Amino acid sequence: MFSFFKKKAPAAAAVSATDLPAAPVATAVPAVNEATAPAPVPAARPEAPAGRGGWLSRLAQGLKKTGAGIAQVFTGTRIDDALYEELESALLLADTGVAATQFLLDDLKRRVKESKATEPAAVKALLADALAALLLPLQQPLKIGAIDPPGPTVVMVTGVNGAGKTTSIGKLTRHLAESDCKVLLAAADTFRAAAREQLAVWADRNRVEIVSQEGGDPAAVTFDAVAAGRARGCDVVIADTAGRLPTQAHLMDELKKIRRVIAKAQAGAPHEVLLVVDGNTGQNALAQVKAFDAALGLTGLIVTKLDGTAKGGVLAAIARWGSERPGGPVPVYFIGIGERLEDLQTFDAREFAQALLG
Repeated sequence: MFSFFKKKAPAAAAVSATDLPAAPVATAVPAVNEATAPAPVPAARPEAPAGRGGWLSRLAQGLKKTGAGIAQVFTGTRIDDALYEELESALLLADTGVAATQFLLDDLKRRVKESKATEPAAVKALLADALAALLLPLQQPLKIGAIDPPGPTVVMVTGVNGAGKTTSIGKLTRHLAESDCKVLLAAADTFRAAAREQLAVWADRNRVEIVSQEGGDPAAVTFDAVAAGRARGCDVVIADTAGRLPTQAHLMDELKKIRRVIAKAQAGAPHEVLLVVDGNTGQNALAQVKAFDAALGLTGLIVTKLDGTAKGGVLAAIARWGSERPGGPVPVYFIGIGERLEDLQTFDAREFAQALLG
């Protein structure tokens, strides 16, 4: 569920949406249906919401390379040590990681023993349950509004070059605009003209304002954008930062500076620090999450390019790492499987597990 908590509501009201618009063109903002309180995050969805079935089909197709190797393990007729050894290898090849693989195997063996399963197909279903349970803490809604002190929700978006950061911002902006949020974009990647131009195109398509400055200081641009967002009564300010490699200390220091300057522009901001990671990078994606979290204190992830990857198991690795993180797991707010607007959707643990294992 994609929930927005609007500051103008009498209580923290939730607005839900399950699908993005079909094409990146400007349209009139639809009316918003609001509930009186946010719905609890479900452990499973018994059926896909209306309009989400096509997305689930594309997700399953996108994860086919990852799931094929795992599914092959369950084509035999026996449940024995050989099956578990083959499953261990398949999970590691899917970039699930050593810690998450061992956790899943231990949990699966417990479930098999408790259920007295005797068929490999039944074991596969139990593995889907174990994977969904491991991923469930990552399934949390992005919350917009109800800020104290009052002001726009400030979202700082980071990521390495090529991860799909600016495109994800554009899609997220459209989703927010369709939910009646007033959005302001900050083009804080001031040294790359293509990034500013790309963000400006998304601003134009979504009919939102943008603060941009060629060759200026990224932190100063972000400060101006937050100040403008407050003055103009915006609900959300989204800052697009320059792509950064976490191994380059001076570049990461610039991101830390932007974070500090945002806090000076508005007390309590940034309210969300999101990292966009490329699902094709496997265990390197986990390394990026750890490095950016250590530097900035991440509050959420957007995992892109899961279509056609053989490394979709990295979400399990991120979940297992998050279970031992002092602040708890870093939520995966969205996952993406393509370039279209509807290819960026909210993350659901049960849907992902079922799409991965078939």
